Amino acid sequence: MSDQTMDLAGLVRTLVEPIVEYPGDLQVSQTESDAGILVEIALNEEDTGKVIGRQGRVIKAIRTLARAAAVRADRHVDVEIAE
Repeated sequence: MSDQTMDLAGLVRTLVEPIVEYPGDLQVSQTESDAGILVEIALNEEDTGKVIGRQGRVIKAIRTLARAAAVRADRHVDVEIAE
């Protein structure tokens, strides 16, 4: 099951990378705890708006896909943009 949780950071990177203008600045990190998994997205300041999207639609979609993938491992996942 840990292999499936390791894929969450890769999944988020795969979803975010085509959206951003500066993919070299993109960093996706994953932290696991008893409460669940935290995936943090660090990116160029100019790309933040693109990843959030209008009314937060893009980041909501990314979170939905990450949560759907985490269900297979019976884990809870949070996706946050690092500031």
